[in-house]
Amino acid sequence: MSIDARTDFSALQKLLRKPTPAAPGERCDFCAVPIHEQHSHLIDLKARRIMCGCRPCALTFEPQGAAGGRYKLIPERYLKIDGFAVDDNAWDTLQIPIGLAFFFYNSIEKKLSAFYPGPAGATESELPLDEWQEMIAGNAVLATLKPDVEAILMRRTEGKAKVYLIPVDAAYELVGLIRTGWRGFDGGVEVKAKIDAFFERIEQRA
Repeated sequence: MSIDARTDFSALQKLLRKPTPAAPGERCDFCAVPIHEQHSHLIDLKARRIMCGCRPCALTFEPQGAAGGRYKLIPERYLKIDGFAVDDNAWDTLQIPIGLAFFFYNSIEKKLSAFYPGPAGATESELPLDEWQEMIAGNAVLATLKPDVEAILMRRTEGKAKVYLIPVDAAYELVGLIRTGWRGFDGGVEVKAKIDAFFERIEQRA
């Protein structure tokens, strides 16, 4: 066999060789490297999509205005906001039909967006900005809410509200938990237990 023939045969073998399977687990949405279970999240403001990022890629988008401001790194701040009273009239004004809701400021649409989770996912409720201004009056923590990447999560039971400031990806984690676990008319016992466990984790991190 000539040298050229051996070279051609070697090249053919490389083409026919099966590629090495990718390692299981999640990968960075930007550079495709494998990432640990605990990793950074970013939000694509144009597509309104949560993306996974390795540490180097996450740091690339951390400076304000990086990538033309399209991507924002989601922080990991959890705070419990005590002394936040929401009575029946105030809750009705928010136009939220259930006892769970989260809010974040959408910098693209320049408005506060309010959502409540359910079996169909996250449903948006129109919340007048002036109502929000009244709610945050006198509460310095709420005024520090970072647009797009942080949310105010409210859980109201028996006329009392628990309020937290959380990363926006955690809010959507709750949405996914309810959407995939909902059974029957009222959600079922299992999804209620998952919601309780979710808030226990939030309470611990806050």
